[in-house]
Amino acid sequence: MATSTTLPLHPRHAAMAGDSLSTHVVRLGFRQISGLKEEDGRKIAIARKNGYDSIRDLWLRTRLSPAVLERLAEADAFRSLGLDRRQALWAVRALRRAGDKDDLPLFARVATPEQEPDVALPPMWLGEHVVADYRHLHLSLKAHPVSFLRADLDRRRVLPNERLATLPSGRRVSVAGLVLVRQRPGTAKGVIFATLEDETAVANVIVWPQVFEVFRPIVLGARLVAVTGRLQNEQGVIHVVAERLDDLTPLLKKLAEDAGCIETLARCDEFKRPIPEHRQPVRAGASLAVLLREAPDLGDDLAPAARVRSAMPKGRNFR
Repeated sequence: MATSTTLPLHPRHAAMAGDSLSTHVVRLGFRQISGLKEEDGRKIAIARKNGYDSIRDLWLRTRLSPAVLERLAEADAFRSLGLDRRQALWAVRALRRAGDKDDLPLFARVATPEQEPDVALPPMWLGEHVVADYRHLHLSLKAHPVSFLRADLDRRRVLPNERLATLPSGRRVSVAGLVLVRQRPGTAKGVIFATLEDETAVANVIVWPQVFEVFRPIVLGARLVAVTGRLQNEQGVIHVVAERLDDLTPLLKKLAEDAGCIETLARCDEFKRPIPEHRQPVRAGASLAVLLREAPDLGDDLAPAARVRSAMPKGRNFR
């Protein structure tokens, strides 16, 4: 194997420089695609041999249904064929589905050309790709959602999470990110620990019970949260002790605004309709699991802004 050069690394990972080689890459597996069966992934791998030259070739050799191919297209799985997800979806829907259950009875016996003429489709915005990645893969290798909001966060004086390691303990800071994890250990006397992720790093947050009671709906329901509080940095263990939390989830609509009115976000005529707020009293002393079951889920509310919200992680919850 040819000698490889080391990759440029973030300073945080400098100690791994000797182990990071430019000849190695990480690829996502089929198991990451929401709703794709293991059996279908195995069919693709078994029939692959020297590779597929088109979506039609894949369809004919694997005998996968167009519905499965559409799921692969939505997950942006056809980049190796030179197709982004919009082009791939167009190609899948152009297949001649002879005998397939998706055929309309009116056209089932009509001979149609095997291929449609090329069409110049408008390119998808990067924000649109990221939303689709999160919807179908639960992550994106193209960009982080918070990176599209950095200008707004800068105006709010919200620091990138990676800056926390360079600041002195005791400083009052504001950070923000997608909520990845909430924990309320039984031994923590009601304290909630949360992990927020932005495009640079994660930030660990401590929410004391009295703060939680004030900001309960945000702690339980927000997808994108800003936290203001005191920084604790003890021997490299870094936390922000929350004094205030703000729900920045509405900012995620910017990803939809960049994309415009597109099929994957849909119902653009309802874009300006507000997302209703659902707040309900929650029993004092309830466990985090109970609190989260009783918290409202606005998953598919209304138009693009809410659909972007529903694609973002809800956060994993532990006791």
